[in-house]
Amino acid sequence: MTSVYNIPVKTIKGEEITLNQYQGKVLLLVNVASKCGLTPQYEGLEKLYQAEKDKGLEILGFPANNFLAQEPGTEDEIQEFCSLTYDVHFPLFAKISVAGEDKHPLYQTLTQAIPERIGEGPWWKDLVDYGLTPNPKPEVLWNFEKFLIGKNGEVVARFAPDITADDPRIVDAIHAELAK
Repeated sequence: MTSVYNIPVKTIKGEEITLNQYQGKVLLLVNVASKCGLTPQYEGLEKLYQAEKDKGLEILGFPANNFLAQEPGTEDEIQEFCSLTYDVHFPLFAKISVAGEDKHPLYQTLTQAIPERIGEGPWWKDLVDYGLTPNPKPEVLWNFEKFLIGKNGEVVARFAPDITADDPRIVDAIHAELAK
């Protein structure tokens, strides 16, 4: 398995970092968007973050504009939206591409590490019913897909976009990783 720790990313404020500052923590990486039907998931993600951050969980939000231009804003606009609308305190990063030709190296690593999503189901059919063509595996399906990273920096699980932060499959997987 490949660690995500040495992949360069930018914070939402534009600071270049790697994820190695999160070594020893359990990470939930989520590609987020402000104008998506799934955007209310910010609320559940923040609730999960507040409940588990002192136990070693970090939720990292990566805004992406890959799906129907549902994240059109600048980093400042994204941060303001998240703060004012959902009172988000978990770390947000600069907007990146999570699919396609210009996919960020972080998401290349994530999707190669675990090509199958947990919870693959009605969401795919819903997209097709709306006349959309979902990305084939292993690509990210839509906004709010979630990748769970163990304390060693390796990808351990991947969850479909419509699996919410309070879903027992995510909560149980996080607790299992925190217990290691």
